[in-house]
Amino acid sequence: MHDFAFSDTLRVFIALLAIVNPFGAVPIFVAVTADQTSAQRLRTSKVTALAVGIALLVGAYLGQYILDVFGIDLDAFRVGGGLLIMLMAIQMLQGHPNAARHTTAETQEGVSKDDVAVVPLAIPLLAGPGSLSTVIIAAQSAHGWLSRLLLGGGIILVAVIVYFTLRVAVPLSARLGESGIRIATRILGLLLAAIAVQFISLGLKGLLPGLAG
Repeated sequence: MHDFAFSDTLRVFIALLAIVNPFGAVPIFVAVTADQTSAQRLRTSKVTALAVGIALLVGAYLGQYILDVFGIDLDAFRVGGGLLIMLMAIQMLQGHPNAARHTTAETQEGVSKDDVAVVPLAIPLLAGPGSLSTVIIAAQSAHGWLSRLLLGGGIILVAVIVYFTLRVAVPLSARLGESGIRIATRILGLLLAAIAVQFISLGLKGLLPGLAG
């Protein structure tokens, strides 16, 4: 039980980290905080990471209630979430900005805002539809207090990684350059494509039991 809970949480953590993709957010973070001092950027990174963690934890622990309110079956949500993640993966593999998480207009609006930590950085750039779908699905597959505790720990760890990535965003952006960030994004996109296929296949097996043989 303990091994299963840990391995399951590890898979979710890797999937969630790939979807959140804090490295891909580095250029946008640098752009929307261009007029901020080092201290202000540090505060922005802290608030952004905190908002990401809260949003994902709320999605994980209250997601089932949201599905129940709208009468959405978990398997149908798996298929829908898988399709969304596949769309994100295809865009990442092409090296294009991910319109499923944010748009150019949202980025430009963020540049003109005084406080960009929560919107657009945390939501929808990092904690967007894909990551929220992932934690909601993962929470429904987590049975027992240990699995749920590990899931929460994984989400907090992702938020911590977001914080440290954004904290060094300026030097990281200068060192990696646009090409380096695009390469990392494509590698994560390949991983996301496999995750999306798994979500869709599990959902289809639940909706159409005959496919399972």
